[in-house]
Amino acid sequence: MKTRDFWYDLPEELIAQTPLEQRDTSRLLVLDRKTGKVTHQHFYKIIEYLQPGDCLVMNDSRVLPARLLGHRPTGGAVELLLLRDMGNKHWECLAKPGRKLQEGQEVIFGDGELTATVRQVREDGNRVVEFHYEGIFLEVLERLGKMPLPPYIKTELQDQERYQTVYSKATGSAAAPTAGLHFTNDLLNAIRCKGVKTAFVTLHVGLGTFRPVKAEEISDHHMHSELCMINEETAAILNETKASGGRVICVGTTSCRTLESLVEDDGTFTAKSKWTDIFIYPGYTFKAMDGLITNFHLPESTLVMLVSAFAGRENVLAAYEEAVRERYRFFSFGDAMTIL
Repeated sequence: MKTRDFWYDLPEELIAQTPLEQRDTSRLLVLDRKTGKVTHQHFYKIIEYLQPGDCLVMNDSRVLPARLLGHRPTGGAVELLLLRDMGNKHWECLAKPGRKLQEGQEVIFGDGELTATVRQVREDGNRVVEFHYEGIFLEVLERLGKMPLPPYIKTELQDQERYQTVYSKATGSAAAPTAGLHFTNDLLNAIRCKGVKTAFVTLHVGLGTFRPVKAEEISDHHMHSELCMINEETAAILNETKASGGRVICVGTTSCRTLESLVEDDGTFTAKSKWTDIFIYPGYTFKAMDGLITNFHLPESTLVMLVSAFAGRENVLAAYEEAVRERYRFFSFGDAMTIL
């Protein structure tokens, strides 16, 4: 199957630049994956498509304010984007401008509350830097860091919490699990009151999620690895849901990738964690997921391929074409679709 088979035309003005004032007032396209039928709703109506005994699975990863703007001692501007904690105050980073940051170079952030020394220039151009600070690094980042918004968002985010889900807890992602941005605490409480269970997994989203598929044949594409985990409470809830005939509905492709990476051969779950590079595209047999709530994804992306594996490529591309005609808002701050 070719990468170009997952292309669709998207007018640039439909790429949402800012979040809506009220999270759950975004639009919701409901796709029946068996028939291809499309229904238009608002997100707060999602409760009507959930049944007692179902389980919503959400990724509780929290986005690290991983974009640091600083300067060299000589005054030149520098930007670091934190990618991976290597321990002992060392981080792998993307650096701009890279040519100015060679081994031994110092960078200053804020009023010197945080500084960094480049310790290694990797073959891929990334830098390994050692940070110097007093206190707790996450608290320093909360003060000095900015949200690492996707490159297609050009507008400055006024409230950084709007790029976090209301249930985010485990800090470690370089990008938000954006399907969850539509939920409010009130909506989640109403869903639970209906008899729908909620369970949490953790997958720390890497910047590779934005990496385009450059291979002509999709099977030649290699996914980046991301750390995912399920605890004992979530494993028990999922096993109970499956045993009682309820549906497991994933909020976002990251929740889907977590479950499909950690499910046992017999369809059950145990508490575990692993680094996953699972690549889901048409022809994949789902072992854990029965329904999906997701956003609209970039053309030719691995996320469009995952959604197509679940609902059928023709159904998905037809739904996307209708969303374009109906002027839905696309990508991270855009509208949602649910596939059941």
